[in-house]
Amino acid sequence: MQGLTISATQARRRLALFSLFLVPGFAISSWVTRTPTIRDLLGASPSEMGLVLLGLSVGSMIGILASGPAVGRFGAKPVMVVGTLGVIASMPTIGAGAGSGSAALTTIGLFLFGLGMGGGEIAMNVEGADVETAIERPVLTALHGFFSLGTVIGASLGIVFTTIEVPVVWHLNAIGVITLVVLIMAARWIPAGTGQVDQQAVVRQHSTAGGALWKDSRLLLIAAIVLAMALAEGTAGDWLPLVMVDGHGFGPAAGSAVYAVFAASMTIGRFAGGSFISRFGRAPVLRVSIIAGAVGMALVIVIDSQWVAAAAVVLWGLGASLGFPVALSAAGESGVDSARRVSLAATVGYVAFLVGPPVIGFVGEHHGLRAALVLPLILVAASVFITSAVRERAVSSIST
Repeated sequence: MQGLTISATQARRRLALFSLFLVPGFAISSWVTRTPTIRDLLGASPSEMGLVLLGLSVGSMIGILASGPAVGRFGAKPVMVVGTLGVIASMPTIGAGAGSGSAALTTIGLFLFGLGMGGGEIAMNVEGADVETAIERPVLTALHGFFSLGTVIGASLGIVFTTIEVPVVWHLNAIGVITLVVLIMAARWIPAGTGQVDQQAVVRQHSTAGGALWKDSRLLLIAAIVLAMALAEGTAGDWLPLVMVDGHGFGPAAGSAVYAVFAASMTIGRFAGGSFISRFGRAPVLRVSIIAGAVGMALVIVIDSQWVAAAAVVLWGLGASLGFPVALSAAGESGVDSARRVSLAATVGYVAFLVGPPVIGFVGEHHGLRAALVLPLILVAASVFITSAVRERAVSSIST
C-alpha cells in the first residue's frame, strides 16, 4: 500500500512538473512567432532588435545566477513558482510595449521573461533531476519534451493569430491568463525542500566544494555541450522567424510556420529520445543528434532555397532536441551533490542566452542573418568531439 501511495505521489509530481515545463515553452513561442510583427511595430533594425532581445539575455543571466543560491536556501518549489510568475507577467508587458511602439517597454517585458525563465528553469531542472534519481529512469528528456510541446502549441496559435491579424497585445494578454491558470493548478503537487540545504552547508560549499566543481574537467565538458546546444536552440527561438522572413523571403505567417516545424521537431526528438538513450546510451545518441543539427543549420545558411530551408529546420530541431536535457542528466550523475552540478551546468549553458541574441543581431546587421548563424554552427559542430563526457557511469542509471 505504501508503494502505491508513493507511486501516485510521484505520478502527480511528474504531471505537475510536465505542466510547468510546458508554460515557458508556450510563452516563448507565443512572442517569438510575433517577432516580425513586433519588429515592424517597433520599427527596429536587426541590430536594434538585438538590443531589445538583450533584455531577455540579461534577465536570463540574473535569473540563473540567483537561482542556485535561492534553491539552496528556499528549495526548488518557491523558485519555480516565482520564476513562472515572471514569465506570466512578461506576456502582457511585451504586448503593451509592442502595441505602443515602445522598445524600452518591450525590453522590460523580455527582461521579465528572461528573469523568470532563467531562474525558474534551473529550479525545474533540479527538481527533474531529483525525480530522475528517485524513479531511476530518464525523465529530463521528456520534461524538456513538454517544453517543446509548449512551443508547438504556442507557435500554432501564433500562426493563426498572425494570419487573422489579431493584435499582439490581445494575443499575449490571453497567453498570460492561460499560463496563470496552469501554474495555480500545478504548483500544489510540487513538494517543498528539493535542493534545499542548511546555511552552514552553504558556507562550507562556498569555501570548499564550489572550487572542486569548477575543477571537475568532465563537468566542464558537459557544461560546454549544454552551452553549444542551448545556443542552437536559443538561436532558433530568437531569430528563426526573422531568418526565414529576411534571409529566405518568407512572409510573416510562413516564417512563423517554419518555426513551428522546428518546435515540432524538437518535441518529437525529446519524446523519442528517452527510448533511444535507454537502448544505445547517451553519448552515441547525442553524437548523432549534434551532427544532424549541424547539417540542418548549415543547409539553412548555405542553400538559397525556401524548400531546403524549411526541410533543414527539421534536422536542426531534431539535432538540438537532446543536447540540453541529456547533458544536464549527465551532470546530475557526474559526482556527489547532483543539484549543484545540474545548477552549474545549466548556468554555464544559459550564457548562450546572454551572448547569443545581441551578437547574432550585430553580425546580421552587417552580413545578413543567415551569415550570422555561422557563429552558433561552429560551436555546435565542435561539441560533437566532446560527447564522450556524457557517457553513463552505470547502465542502471538509465534503465527502464
